[in-house]
Amino acid sequence: MTDNEKRPKLQTRLPLLLAITLAIGMLIGQKLPHYDRNFSLELGTSAKSGTLDEILRYVEAKYVDTIDTEDLRAKAIEHLLDGLDPHSVYISPDELKAVEDDMNGAFEGVGIEFILLDDTIQVVAPVSGGPSEMAGILPGDKIVSINDTLIAGLKIETGKIYNKLRGPKGSKVKIGILRGHETAQLYFEILRDVIPVKSIEAAYMLDEKTGYIRIAQFNGNTYREFMQNLTPLVEEKGMKSMVLDLRGNPGGYLEEATEILSQVFPDGKLLLYTQGRAGQRKDYKSNGRARFDIQNVAVLIDEGSASASEIVAGAIQDWDRGWVVGRRSFGKGLVQEQYPLSNGGALRLTVSRYFTPSGRCIQRDYKHGQDYKHEAERRLQNGELSNANKIKQDDTTKYYTGQGRIVFGGGGITPDVFVPIDTSYSSVYFTSVRQKIPQFISRWMESQNRMNLSAALPEFARSYTVTDEILEALVAYAEKQDIKRNPTELAKCRTELKLQLKARLAKTLFGDEGLYKVLNDDDPAVEKAVQVLKSGPPVAKR
Repeated sequence: MTDNEKRPKLQTRLPLLLAITLAIGMLIGQKLPHYDRNFSLELGTSAKSGTLDEILRYVEAKYVDTIDTEDLRAKAIEHLLDGLDPHSVYISPDELKAVEDDMNGAFEGVGIEFILLDDTIQVVAPVSGGPSEMAGILPGDKIVSINDTLIAGLKIETGKIYNKLRGPKGSKVKIGILRGHETAQLYFEILRDVIPVKSIEAAYMLDEKTGYIRIAQFNGNTYREFMQNLTPLVEEKGMKSMVLDLRGNPGGYLEEATEILSQVFPDGKLLLYTQGRAGQRKDYKSNGRARFDIQNVAVLIDEGSASASEIVAGAIQDWDRGWVVGRRSFGKGLVQEQYPLSNGGALRLTVSRYFTPSGRCIQRDYKHGQDYKHEAERRLQNGELSNANKIKQDDTTKYYTGQGRIVFGGGGITPDVFVPIDTSYSSVYFTSVRQKIPQFISRWMESQNRMNLSAALPEFARSYTVTDEILEALVAYAEKQDIKRNPTELAKCRTELKLQLKARLAKTLFGDEGLYKVLNDDDPAVEKAVQVLKSGPPVAKR
């Protein structure tokens, strides 16, 4: 066999050989009595990296082509982890900081929410109380330079913008902005600080007795934020019942979810338990520190609700503590732990499964040809999102709630009350035009007198109307962005596009609470939740 014939086979087999060697190292690691920081699962340059490092040195020194050995290591790791489960992942050093900032509920930077508008960074809003607001940055300002380097019109990636604006607490960054129709650039020197990542996006009263709290994710500050928002609703607004919106919430820290559940359960109630390969079970129970008497609870879920969101919904459902409303949740019943690696990255490894109080694990299948990453699309295509009768239970084993109602495991939490998706709003035309609404509103606001729009939120939500002229301007703007007008589809989604325009305008004027206030006033899931709360907790049919 010639050298040219050998080379393709070596290129094909090399990643597999590296993955097998790495797997052997993983098995050795599992035998260790405790985690050793010097034993790197990434198997870099330490003495214990053994055969893999030896192979990589040969490749680096002798291989016919130039090879990025760090990239080769990463591919070997990914190949190995792909054979485990979808939630065991390698986090590179470049990714780790952003992941930890998100989960810890804070990062260090200037505190600006922005969008890219025609290759220009436009401020949506400075974080309340953050360094940018203190420096005088206003919504609508266009950032054209950072530290005297021009960035406007350069098609800069969002990630690179974050890198330029974020930095250690106490460090300074100089920002040049254009404001309104002014042509002279204004300069602001901003002192970076710790910026909280909000997990509670909205909290307000739906009616005289019912409060609404929207949780976007469960990060390290979620329970503290939850109590900060819950307290005034109860003490000042008289909240008795609660709608907890977990739609699209991907999960996060398990402990934050159990702390929130402790506010609606008596002391010692089993909330979930976890169990790993060795069979050791760990129970999580309510802590008895509930501050308020919350009478009835409704939890909103959908196909994007996962992990910690499902823990909350599962406990509420299994103990008949309240209603679960919406569509079947994602189906993630696996628990991960994160281990640091010597190269500055991390391994997030599945170590156990969690089970709801009735004993069900809601993890859906990922081993038998399931298209795991495109589950929502699959459910839309098979009709499940619009018809509850199309829901197929992955596990037909019957489990029972405290009241004797039948529930199922595998494949997520099936709601007590199903709310279908409106498939008329799933067209390509609608989704394409909707994506242009944030940029359009920013442009449109430049031509408006903001003071004429900034009535109090309740009055705005009740009386402001998006005119046909504004909708037509959006459609024309979309056409300029290569989204061809489709009169048939536009007729179907006119009402929804107007609602989305009003909601985005409310966000610009009043923040996230304005956004959800407008959307919820016309949301069938919220309406259904308020309705079932008036009937008390669910009971078994006899």
